Amino acid sequence: MPTRQRAYIVEILTLLALIAAPFVLPHLGFTPTTINRILIWGLVGIGFDLLFGFTGLLSFGQAAFFGTGGMFAAYLLTQTSFTNTVGATLIGTVVAGIAGYLIGLLALRRTGIYFAMITVAIAEVFFFLEFNPLSAYTGGENGLPGVPPPNLDLGFWSMTFESNFEMYAFFAFWYFVGLVIALRIVRSPVGLLLRAIRDNPLRAQALGHNIHGYKLAVFVVAAMYAGFAGSLLGMLQGFMPPDAFMFHTSGEIVMQTAIGGAGWLFGPLLGATVWLFLADFFQTTLNLGATWKLVLGIVFVLLVVFLRKGLVGAIVDLWHLVFPKKSAAAPSAGAAAAPRAATAVGESHHKATKSTSGAILQVTGLTKRYGGLLANSDIDFSVDHGEIRGIIGPNGAGKSTFFKMLTCEVKPTSGKIIFDGRDITGMDVSDACQLGLTKSYQINQLFDRLTVRQNLAIAALGELRGKFKLDMLKSLPKVRGLDAQVEHTAALVHLVERLDTPVAELAYGEKRRLEIGLALATSPSLLLLDEPLAGMSPQERVETVALLKSIAAGRTMIVIDHDMDALFELVGKVTVLQEGRLLVEGTPDQIRNNAQVQEAYLGGMDDEVGVA
Repeated sequence: MPTRQRAYIVEILTLLALIAAPFVLPHLGFTPTTINRILIWGLVGIGFDLLFGFTGLLSFGQAAFFGTGGMFAAYLLTQTSFTNTVGATLIGTVVAGIAGYLIGLLALRRTGIYFAMITVAIAEVFFFLEFNPLSAYTGGENGLPGVPPPNLDLGFWSMTFESNFEMYAFFAFWYFVGLVIALRIVRSPVGLLLRAIRDNPLRAQALGHNIHGYKLAVFVVAAMYAGFAGSLLGMLQGFMPPDAFMFHTSGEIVMQTAIGGAGWLFGPLLGATVWLFLADFFQTTLNLGATWKLVLGIVFVLLVVFLRKGLVGAIVDLWHLVFPKKSAAAPSAGAAAAPRAATAVGESHHKATKSTSGAILQVTGLTKRYGGLLANSDIDFSVDHGEIRGIIGPNGAGKSTFFKMLTCEVKPTSGKIIFDGRDITGMDVSDACQLGLTKSYQINQLFDRLTVRQNLAIAALGELRGKFKLDMLKSLPKVRGLDAQVEHTAALVHLVERLDTPVAELAYGEKRRLEIGLALATSPSLLLLDEPLAGMSPQERVETVALLKSIAAGRTMIVIDHDMDALFELVGKVTVLQEGRLLVEGTPDQIRNNAQVQEAYLGGMDDEVGVA
């Protein structure tokens, strides 16, 4: 992909910075212990940033995993004959990951503020367990003293890291490893899907992805990062402190990430640097006593208010201000459409179906009730392979609800939906997409913080990788067929020149074409378009109708739109809904001259039939 960054440049710069840090930071007032603590907090922050900055899941429960991993490793090293600190750290990391998996199964049943509150409650439960029922193992309020300094034991050779500088080398190595792994995750297909979940989880699910599975996976990864960092904390301090489980620990992780900037991976490290330096400065240099927390809180509020993207985001914005990016002007829709319309005709990529003739979709007795409201009632409906079907009806006729039931976004109250010979009634929307049933939305449902290329890649990955796949360490460009499918879809919707443009910079007509492109990138065998002309200017409508004609060849499509002139020009058969019921079906000419349609749809105004 053209947007691909130079290989390993980030890793090389990070390695150079880690080498320079112990020689530079002391001259800026950092103590050796503070420098080592920064690395530990930066490491736990990497996992939290994957969870919050890249996936949008705000957890206040990371202290539970931070303490669990640290306490387990410390118990092995102080209460048993286990002496290998690296082995204890890895075991503590696995235990934290197991705890993360079990908690994630519960917490991820809810979203938003409810998810955050569940993580708070779980952290308090872990704190209670550590101080009470498990105090014999954790030391309760005393913690676990006597944790040995880190060592490296290879059997034939061993080394103990005792001095501050030696410990820094040990911690810096593991921070670098943790960062490299996180960068691999971010650059992988899973990393792109995490950002899709952050920006628009419902659309990511509708494009065939198991968003709950990916959320659970990143929740476990974040827990393992926290557990690993907790294990290192015990070795740094010589004992595992009980405050690792306290709520303020989770709060500090959140605040450090907010200060540094979420979604950059380096944000937590920079945030921890500022946070720990100011904490030491206020306490030891200014001798503020307990007041230091108040002053640090005020500084935190000011930083968050005036640097909304955090320190890393501010640095990036400053860089772009000094060295502005050159952006190509958007091509006109007409100019873009003309040279490719002919090549798009007949280029129909879609999932294989069991047959190529007869009905691909059959609906019988489909009904949907919302309490006492009857949105759809006893609808019988079928579409043949290769057919272009139009659906019209006045506002409130139940068209959108009908579409949502067809794509399994909404479960019907009664009735049956047969797609390609398979009963999909009540199936999950992601499963329906995997089968080849996809729709575009009336109101654009895009991933606005990503580029056009990334948007199309998210859709294409659902087909190329399936519903769920944990290829976290695989490079995104190495997904076989991804680039070709993205570029092919971009050509179909006339967005080749805009592939590396952020969606937020697109014109409205381009966004509508991208909305259709997301559905096309899944290679649907049945494509549903919900008001593809909505909100467009007359010129944009003409261009989009030409686009729809070019992609209609060789496809099976169902189109809802209020612009009946455009719809009748495109489709071969029309279904009319009124008050949630099927009123009549026929060819465009038959519908145009039908007295029932004139009465129901246009109030009997014969002269206006055909006008949107």
